[in-house]
Amino acid sequence: MRAESNVIERSRITPGLLLGSLGVLAFSFSLPATRVAVAGLDPWFVAFGRAVFAGALALAYLGFTGAPRPSRGQLRRLVVVALGVVVGFPLFTSLALATQTASHGAVVIALLPAATAVFAVLRAGERPSALFWLASGGGMVAVVAFVAVSGGVGGGFEAADLLLLASVLVCGMGYAEGGALSRQLGGARTICWALVVALPVTVPITGASLAVGEFTGVNGPSVLAFGYLGLVSMFLGFFAWYAGLARGGVARIGQVQLAQPVLTLLWSAVLLGETAGPAAVGVAVIVLICVALTQRAR
Repeated sequence: MRAESNVIERSRITPGLLLGSLGVLAFSFSLPATRVAVAGLDPWFVAFGRAVFAGALALAYLGFTGAPRPSRGQLRRLVVVALGVVVGFPLFTSLALATQTASHGAVVIALLPAATAVFAVLRAGERPSALFWLASGGGMVAVVAFVAVSGGVGGGFEAADLLLLASVLVCGMGYAEGGALSRQLGGARTICWALVVALPVTVPITGASLAVGEFTGVNGPSVLAFGYLGLVSMFLGFFAWYAGLARGGVARIGQVQLAQPVLTLLWSAVLLGETAGPAAVGVAVIVLICVALTQRAR
């Protein structure tokens, strides 16, 4: 009986892992894309304009699928999701990366899996084991050490670091709340309704940023990067991510994000010419081991 239970458990975890990994791959381009976008576009427009772009796609998706309206209780939870992943994270990272590199941002983003796990306890009612916390902490330490020795840390503590820390906190909250709510609404409808709920805030701020913002360096790469942030980072990536969190558990699947800073450094080196050291392979192995342990932990 126990063997059958284990087989059933593995079959439930596997889709969550695959979906979560797909979401992390999509998100790993977010910081480099933001860095490229804010080089030519106003940071406030990048932060809120992509949410408006994704919100328009969300309205079309909800209308096409005939999705029922969420309940009042679900709406309250959607506000939390919107504050975290639609408004807070894009705003704080856009402002931070106007003066910092994407590889530097990867240092602080390495804290996101731990923040997601904490909010999974507070908001989703999950209770990870001691092995889970040890594996999660070990992976976080490995990633932070890697980005530090690879040139991801430059200079002392700056105001941009406070913005990045704030982005981690609000994003962890939005991930946990959205992952738990996706068990009721589904991953696609959760992010779509969160984007729609945020439109009364994102639309006027986007309009104001268009009127008074600075757009002196607009070029093809900045526009393409903005398009990626709206279509993938803010919309399609969450379809897979929230579905993965709902299927495999917010805390457990959230640890797949440990691979995100390493991937972000890779894309930053390839796309932006930022420096990343050869220790990536060793740290990638450590991260994979830690992720595997978090998936096996209760």
